[in-house]
Amino acid sequence: MSHREISNYLVAIILVFIQFSTAFGQSTGAIEGRLTDQFGSVVKNATVSLKSDLSHMSLSERTDETGGFRFENLRPGVYRLKAQGEGFTTATKIVEVAADMGPATIELVLNPERIAEEVVIIANTIAGSSDAIERVPGSVQLIDRVTLESSRVFKFNEALRKVSGLNIKDEEGFGLRPNIGIRGLNPTRSTKVLLLEDGIPLAYAPYGDNASYYHPPIDRFDGIEVLKGSGQILYGPVTIGGVINYLTPPPPTSRSGSITLIGGNRNLFNGAINYGGTWGNTGYIFNYMRKQGEGARENIRSGLNDVNLKTVTTLTSRQAITFKAGHYTEDSNLTYSGLTEEEYRINPRQNPFRNDFFNGDRWGGSISHAYVFTPNVALTTNIYGSNFNRHWWRQSSNSRQRPNDSADPACGGMENLNTTCGIEGRLRHYHTWGIDPRLRANYTIFGIQNETDLGVRYHFENQSRRQENGNTPDARSGVLVENNLRRNHAWSGFIQNRFIMRRLTITPGVRIENIDYLRKNRLGNNGLGISGAYDLTQVVPGIGVSYSPVANTTVFIGVHRGFAPPRTEDVINNSNGGSIDLDPELSWNYEAGFRSFISDGIRLESTVFRMDYENQIIPASLAGGIGTALTNGGETLHQGAEVNARIDTGTILRSSHNFYSSIAYTWLPIARFEGLRFSNIGGFGNIGIRHNRLPYAPEHITNLTVGYSRPSGLDALIEMVHTGRQFADDLNSIDASSDGQRGLIPANTVWNATINYNIESLRSTFFVTVKNLMDRTFIVDRSRGILPSMPRLLQTGVKFRF
Repeated sequence: MSHREISNYLVAIILVFIQFSTAFGQSTGAIEGRLTDQFGSVVKNATVSLKSDLSHMSLSERTDETGGFRFENLRPGVYRLKAQGEGFTTATKIVEVAADMGPATIELVLNPERIAEEVVIIANTIAGSSDAIERVPGSVQLIDRVTLESSRVFKFNEALRKVSGLNIKDEEGFGLRPNIGIRGLNPTRSTKVLLLEDGIPLAYAPYGDNASYYHPPIDRFDGIEVLKGSGQILYGPVTIGGVINYLTPPPPTSRSGSITLIGGNRNLFNGAINYGGTWGNTGYIFNYMRKQGEGARENIRSGLNDVNLKTVTTLTSRQAITFKAGHYTEDSNLTYSGLTEEEYRINPRQNPFRNDFFNGDRWGGSISHAYVFTPNVALTTNIYGSNFNRHWWRQSSNSRQRPNDSADPACGGMENLNTTCGIEGRLRHYHTWGIDPRLRANYTIFGIQNETDLGVRYHFENQSRRQENGNTPDARSGVLVENNLRRNHAWSGFIQNRFIMRRLTITPGVRIENIDYLRKNRLGNNGLGISGAYDLTQVVPGIGVSYSPVANTTVFIGVHRGFAPPRTEDVINNSNGGSIDLDPELSWNYEAGFRSFISDGIRLESTVFRMDYENQIIPASLAGGIGTALTNGGETLHQGAEVNARIDTGTILRSSHNFYSSIAYTWLPIARFEGLRFSNIGGFGNIGIRHNRLPYAPEHITNLTVGYSRPSGLDALIEMVHTGRQFADDLNSIDASSDGQRGLIPANTVWNATINYNIESLRSTFFVTVKNLMDRTFIVDRSRGILPSMPRLLQTGVKFRF
């Protein structure tokens, strides 16, 4: 399909939707009502907000002396009404405004606040309540459910690109392996990012091996929080780049559900079912998803299943318990190696390794208990655990292995790849669990309001790492050549205090990490085993200041210690069990900025940042394309600015016709090596690289969205994603090497488009989305050889609600 045909097709769809939507009456309606408590008394000065998920319009009013409220000039459609009053639980109601009818009259009853349940909800987030966001001393950005659904994100990469400061590197095209870089940090396997789900560690080995080979489907989340300032010290161990917290949806108050069905080219199928409700004092939500399709290259196909259950039980008004359990499986025909320069030139989407397969299986769960001692003192305790198995059978790990003689020295050449050449099995099992109690207290001393957070955590992780070399292309067992046990015990504690002085908030804090490492080479010493141990303690301080000169505007400044522990394999020698002189990664991170809701419908956040790295360890993993041991890398400097903004004309003008736009822009003029630095590339170890630009650190990254929506059901948007040019190696090579692992990665711009149409009478939303509208092919990575971009994806789907 040509570009012109695609453009004509999209224009035709837009016109049909617009004509269909304008066929409905243009009359306006109103919603009015009254708030009372459980005894029938009016609730004055409560906040009542009205939101249309379809048009992004948002309005709010305060109840008057009679508890009344009224919204006028509303287009026909479905709205979400939410009422909040001090000392009461939040009440929500779905209201339909019909054409040529009188105002919809609503009576809402607010019940006394179940404090523990509110504590559970807030404890799941890293930003806290909406009021607390104003006091966060650093950059924090939120992606809500409406944004995720309206843009029909296919993978987490698309969602996170809506946040400034983040560089997301694609891999297989399905978003199965997260490669997230923040503020110029290398994105490979997201090693400098802390991933959480509802405030609980998501990674299977954040202390011993923070490389991510698992990422849950983005489809099942209700929102995403990204924190890059000094508030990171409440989490850990990684506090260098930032914290990304995925939020699961709360159980609905009444029984409801949805079924989503999506199909598209490249044999895509994505189906999901969600159902939940409340039974007595227990709310529950269940979801299951199946996603399958072809990736960015030939011989790449993925299929995954994800099933989850979440319950929230209110034991008393001061106690609540949350239970979560999930099971994820992946079965992918997926290679590890990229292409050589010659292979990419002949066919950028080829993949000669049709025998490579990845199989993943993860069980995870958590129990969270909230106990409210008084309205100002609450304790939340999280107990979590997971088991993750991944088996990756592959004939090549990078583009230099043509063929992989280390797996089969008798292979003889690529012509024998699919007949007699052998295969490597990288077999991993991870077991992780921990307990994480946290106390929050609000109190006043000497007339100053204080909010203290303190906690401790014990975390245990066990890695069993084996490699077997099979003697045929499709072997799934073979000669055992590696058998390693790696174990970590980690104790951590933190305390942070907010001194709240009306408009000024000062937030100092400190975190302490103590990590015990153990490594055992089970094949060493003639099978008797060789063991070694290592321990590490690190203090991580931070302080932030926020000031609100006017309502809805916050100016902030902060500094904190960045810390990332070394991997177990990098501090204990596999041959003799001795310690390796490798320091943890340390940095000082500074940022200053402001965020403001300039008026209803206009939001702006801007931040300048500086990251002084004292010891950035050179990435030398297989995923990074280098097989040697890590070394102390030395100093690097990252410096730049970020902007996030959004405007909704419907909210500004109080119109149901909403033209909206959002932008996330990152400018990184400085991302360079400092001090006495030499290249880590074999054969170039005597070449100085001081002031060379860091690999995979583009100077400019932009995500721009422009759209139109109306309550009658239409929402259409177009999105531009631009990533500036990047170097793939520390020499800043322009010309490509023959293996494809070095050379410039040119800048690229991708266009996406989405149309949603909601038919409330059918309780259904129909949508069409196109990713990579112009079907551009470009290089996204050179770490293990050249990886191409995902080709154009055309997807259509429907979401049924019941």
